[in-house]
Amino acid sequence: MDCVKKMKEWKAVTGKNRKELAKLLDIPYRTLTEWERGTRCAPLYVIRYIDYYIKNEHLDIYPYVPEIDDYL
Repeated sequence: MDCVKKMKEWKAVTGKNRKELAKLLDIPYRTLTEWERGTRCAPLYVIRYIDYYIKNEHLDIYPYVPEIDDYL
């Protein structure tokens, strides 16, 4: 799983910058920064939760279909 790609995807889908996304998700800004830089990666369950949360907040613009291969 590529955390950097996921962060860019979440920012593009929500139209928010890193600071706004951190506030929306209630995740520390520094944590999101590390995920986006690739120095750390979120656990798989956190990635799935954020995808689910964003999907439910933005139903019209995020057609989420989880594929197990995306996470391996």
